[in-house]
Amino acid sequence: MTDQKRLFGTNGIRGLVNKELTPATAIRIGSAIGTFFNRGELLVGLDARTSSPMFARAVVSGLTATGCNVLFAGMAPTPALQFAVNKHRRAGGVIITASHNPPEYNGIKVIWRDGVEISHEQEVKIEEIYFVEEARYADWNKLGDVQDLPEVIGEYVESIKAHVNVPRIALRHYSVVVDAANSVAGLAAPSLLRDLGCRVTTINANIDGTFPGRPPEPRPENLDKTALMVKAVDADLGVAFDGDADRSVFIDEQGEIRAGDETFALVTKHFLEENKGEKIITPISSSTMVEDIVKAYGGKLVWTKVGSVTVSQTMKKLKAKLGGEENGGIFYGPLHPVRDGTMATALMLEIMSKTKQRLSALLSELPKYFIEKGKVECPEELKQKVLQSLVRQLKNAKKSTIDGVKIWFDDKSAILIRPSGTEPIYRLYAEAKTREKALKLINEYSSKLKTTIHTLN
Repeated sequence: MTDQKRLFGTNGIRGLVNKELTPATAIRIGSAIGTFFNRGELLVGLDARTSSPMFARAVVSGLTATGCNVLFAGMAPTPALQFAVNKHRRAGGVIITASHNPPEYNGIKVIWRDGVEISHEQEVKIEEIYFVEEARYADWNKLGDVQDLPEVIGEYVESIKAHVNVPRIALRHYSVVVDAANSVAGLAAPSLLRDLGCRVTTINANIDGTFPGRPPEPRPENLDKTALMVKAVDADLGVAFDGDADRSVFIDEQGEIRAGDETFALVTKHFLEENKGEKIITPISSSTMVEDIVKAYGGKLVWTKVGSVTVSQTMKKLKAKLGGEENGGIFYGPLHPVRDGTMATALMLEIMSKTKQRLSALLSELPKYFIEKGKVECPEELKQKVLQSLVRQLKNAKKSTIDGVKIWFDDKSAILIRPSGTEPIYRLYAEAKTREKALKLINEYSSKLKTTIHTLN
């Protein structure tokens, strides 16, 4: 990690434990963060990974060495920790988490005083301190101290309940299956759901940083057992979280795993019914389904680059109240403009209780699109040249170049072609009214991409 010019990726700092990210590195990062916050008081929390306590201690050492006082909140969902930074009016926060990555990874997220991850411009300032080794260490008698901050999860659960109609949800006595991914979702979501009058069945709810139940990313191929459990207990809803509980993927009462685009479009529809004319923020990778719903219900759609930090920062800038991603991230601004899987679960139950409809019926009313994905290998040094060449080739197409290039066609199909921020590949996301057309777009543009790469290589 120290060899790289960048420390932060698309979502915080990530690395392989004791290879790319070591305790020594974490102390240096903590010192750079502490210098950036200039002796401010910071909240520190962590996820359930086996290496998280080690890295938390290392980061706290770096922070206190620069004179920062630390409120240690312990293990909690990332959105709960973000909420606590804002509620307790601290200068910022540091969360030890690698979110959906496998257990051999860990990471560090830096939070601003409003509970939102710091901007890319602020990341650069921390990187400058880190790489130039300009950390400002405090004198021996001005070191920071550490105090525990209990009750973070309880405060967070109460704050979510304030944003939904608890009595109306409780009247329905919903049965909900919660797949906590052996991580921090199990510390908040079951408690909230019981407060909402639900009968809760948990799966992978024991804390285990090796993630024995399933990988921490709630992709459909990882959720077969969860879907079976929904059917087995005749549940009204299933919800599967990622490793730090900021994303949630829903399973309907028929055991069907639903796409993040669908559930975000459903939340958007009901939000706009009560909040006409509001802005909806979403990355360019989201489905045209979201655009259809925003137009139909009188909202204003704002596309962004891919990445939750960009969505949050755009919501802050535009004072928007709702954002979402195709991967199961929903950002509910009235609570806080960050991804929050537990808040999203409460919103889903709110919609079900208000309409008195089942999730499958609610989602069947949305515009239908078939989505296919692909990838093409591309050397890092060619990525920008390839993108420029593609844009030239597509000069007459209806397109956006916010992040890669996305093309819309007259038959409502579309394709996004964008370079990966983490791997030497291009990713392709196609959607259409038929699966055949979506696959055709993937094949056609994969071929076009390979030809362009070969020509420039």
